[in-house]
Amino acid sequence: MSDELNYVLQARREKVAALEAMGVPPFAYGFEREHFAAACAGLLGDAEEGPAVQLAGRVVALRAHGKTTFAHLGDPSGRVQLYFKKDLVGERAYAVCELLDLGDVIGVRGPLFRTRTGEVTVKVESVELLAKSLRPLPFGKEEVVDGAVVRHSAFADGEQRSRQRYADLAVHPEVRALFAARSRMTGAVRAFLDALGYLEVETPVLQPLYGGAAAKPFTTHHNALDMPLYLRIADELYLKRLVIGGFDRVYEIGHDFRNEGVDRTHNPEFTMLEFYEAYADYTVMMRRVEALLIAAAHAVRDALTAAGLASEAPAFDPAVLQGPFPMLEWLPSLSKALHVEDVTQLSDAQLRTAAEHAGVHGVATLSRPKLMDELFQHHVESKIDRPTFVVDYPKELSPLAKPKRGNPALTERFELFAKGKELANAFSELNDPIDQRQRFEAQARLKAAGDEEASGVDEDYLRAMEYGMPPMGGVGVGMDRLFMYLTGTAHIRDVILFPTMRPE
Repeated sequence: MSDELNYVLQARREKVAALEAMGVPPFAYGFEREHFAAACAGLLGDAEEGPAVQLAGRVVALRAHGKTTFAHLGDPSGRVQLYFKKDLVGERAYAVCELLDLGDVIGVRGPLFRTRTGEVTVKVESVELLAKSLRPLPFGKEEVVDGAVVRHSAFADGEQRSRQRYADLAVHPEVRALFAARSRMTGAVRAFLDALGYLEVETPVLQPLYGGAAAKPFTTHHNALDMPLYLRIADELYLKRLVIGGFDRVYEIGHDFRNEGVDRTHNPEFTMLEFYEAYADYTVMMRRVEALLIAAAHAVRDALTAAGLASEAPAFDPAVLQGPFPMLEWLPSLSKALHVEDVTQLSDAQLRTAAEHAGVHGVATLSRPKLMDELFQHHVESKIDRPTFVVDYPKELSPLAKPKRGNPALTERFELFAKGKELANAFSELNDPIDQRQRFEAQARLKAAGDEEASGVDEDYLRAMEYGMPPMGGVGVGMDRLFMYLTGTAHIRDVILFPTMRPE
């Protein structure tokens, strides 16, 4: 901590002591807020004087002029100017005003009026200090350019903003609006599925076996039961158990965890939507995903427009707001990119050579399915711009999908990609327990050979399947990546309130 910052922190603590000596508590218990800043202009209307209001929020601007002080109070709706006059609020209350700092949380009461410059202002008659700010928030400076307010941020470092999201939100209203838009998107997704008769459920986060995806799990230990447990890498196997049990349409929006690296599109803790529908196949789920994405896009667009941020968000591609989305077959697209007739006929050595040429790291340790996946990511996925369904994956890449009708070497699976990002993954779900056991055993062999992302044999899930699993379609949607796509956000940490980061 620099000497200068030490001085600032000390000065604020001295003000706390001064307030306490006056009998003013620096940290209140509550305040009855009756109005918000954004409503003040409407309450005043065209008049010069208006009704009394009762507001609470943070001091975001402050300038004293002897026996008068002007400030701006910010709350979730916006900001409004405050006018303090010693003769009006009284000597003791004005003494409190003189000890205010930027960032302090206060409550004020008083009538509205319009200044000579036309600004809507609260003529403060009483003020309460609700929380003293002991550390200065990194407020930037503002100026009016061609009639528009331009903010120059004093908190521009992306990593620090992610680490101190509380400060980032406090000084950047546009960041608050972005995360509010994410919440609206999640609400729209829920409403979409609820309207189709899906039931929202909760499944275990701590699991005795992990499965439903290819990923390295986080491992923990339950002391009382003396057993290892894993943070789930996917919700799939439990949701499908529920379909077996008679819930024909189920979904869950929750956190999954994968013990992987951190980059622009990966965070170890992330939000997934998974939904399953009995008697549907992957063609039905394709239409579901298409309509869901359109509903999510409208919700985000409307939320950003309402916040006045539509101009800062990328223009929504018309392809997002209407279907149908184009389709691309997995096998022909990668085979064409590698200039071979059928990529699945390449030997492991040939796949490794191709992966090395593509710049894939750790090729020698990757399993055959992982090599194929990495090649597809490099040659095809990264080049997909508009929303596109990639369909019919090889069987070895899809251990939970049904074989494709007419070609059992492939599976009825699709993934939705846009701007080089995977947004959704879906199957005609495998409901043959004999076939499923064989695929689990193949995964177990990969795991025994050193593939940390392969799963084992889930005997309880196989038992559930043996009771009779209806044919069904299932979908997983990465909510973080979906929101990144809809807002043109480049880094996943900018759409997660508290991303995983190294210790400072």
